[in-house]
Amino acid sequence: RYTRALEALAAAGLVYPCRCSRSDIARHGQPEHGAEPRYPGTCRLHPVPPAETLARRLALGEQEEVVDDLLLGSRRQHPAMQCGDLLARDRSGNWSYQFAVVVDDLVHGIDVVIRGEDLWASCGRQQRLGMLLGRAQPPRWVHHPLLFRPDGRKLSKALGDTALADRRAAGATPGRLLGEAAHAVGLWPADTPLPVEALPTLFA
Repeated sequence: RYTRALEALAAAGLVYPCRCSRSDIARHGQPEHGAEPRYPGTCRLHPVPPAETLARRLALGEQEEVVDDLLLGSRRQHPAMQCGDLLARDRSGNWSYQFAVVVDDLVHGIDVVIRGEDLWASCGRQQRLGMLLGRAQPPRWVHHPLLFRPDGRKLSKALGDTALADRRAAGATPGRLLGEAAHAVGLWPADTPLPVEALPTLFA
């Protein structure tokens, strides 16, 4: 499915090979504090032979995207200024998260995306890519607050923080966990158990 999506974008003239590494991009200039590295379009401006690398980037254009979030409200994002042309496939042939998640959501008809605020900056580029792939309407976005450790880092499996399996082993029921999650994103009025049968009513 990813190959088909990339081929469709290539047919529209939006895809080009890219030989640049992360260190190459970093050498172009350090981002401002809190900003992400921005790809400057090096290989779009100076084309690379397709056989030289498996990596492919997408030219998303200069348009701004208006992103409507059910918790954060309506805001404008400018993908070209934030991240530059989007990496779809890396030099090892692996598909990027940013590309794969948009294709997956489109294929499976996902119309509500709930995730953490740390992915908020990705909305504009993903919304733009979805449109380029033929999506008529963007999904409804919900970016919820994150849970943090006392040292300020967000909770993470990589840091050994409590996982759902640990909660279940400690006696938490599926309804208890669903209720906590739905309440945290503002879809359930109280921090009480939520029967799985009630989930569809939250999105009516």
